[in-house]
Amino acid sequence: MIVVHGKDVYTEIEELVDPSHTALLLIDMQYDFVDPGGLFGLMGVDLSMYEESRPRLAELLEAARENGVLIIHVQNTQLKQHMSDSPAQHRFNLHMHGDVRQGDLPLTYTVPGTVGHDFLPEFQPRADELVVRKYRSSGFWGTNLDMLLRSNQVQTVVVAGCTTEGCVESTARDAMFNDYYVVIPEDCIASDDRSQHEASILLMRHRFDFSTGSELGKVWVTAPRTSQER
Repeated sequence: MIVVHGKDVYTEIEELVDPSHTALLLIDMQYDFVDPGGLFGLMGVDLSMYEESRPRLAELLEAARENGVLIIHVQNTQLKQHMSDSPAQHRFNLHMHGDVRQGDLPLTYTVPGTVGHDFLPEFQPRADELVVRKYRSSGFWGTNLDMLLRSNQVQTVVVAGCTTEGCVESTARDAMFNDYYVVIPEDCIASDDRSQHEASILLMRHRFDFSTGSELGKVWVTAPRTSQER
């Protein structure tokens, strides 16, 4: 820790991700995005990075559960008939999925009531874990995420899941703008476009603290038990 103009600033990973003030944000671990049987998998999108990151993220989730870290599952949601999408959001969608969409209409995915909206089996929320539905890339925009974090005295968010250059980076940036420390477990985020993933990593590495899932798990296991009582 250092002191800057009279303010204590965490600098060590043990301080940053102390379980007593840390939340793990699991971003969009849903069938349509990540699973071969979901929309993007059926469209032939390259999901190989998710195959690599899924088991590591599942291990990080288990470490968080075992050591008192607040867990919030962020769930991308698109209402039926695109009722949640403005014209500008439609245009954004058309740009974002230009390489894979068919025809001139934006893609439809993660609609409540469909399998694609569901979380993958290894990321199913437990009864005492929070779920935040979002309708934009950032988990903060138009949701109660900030209220839930502040209500539980969270200072640091660990942002993991998908997609690196999209919802992960958007949520990480908004977390910083809302005055949270941000830690990115690099091996627990992924994209269906490796070049965009790498570009996002380059940008985020100059803005946030980076770690790995196993390193965070070790910190949580060795943290004083008193700090793990939320």
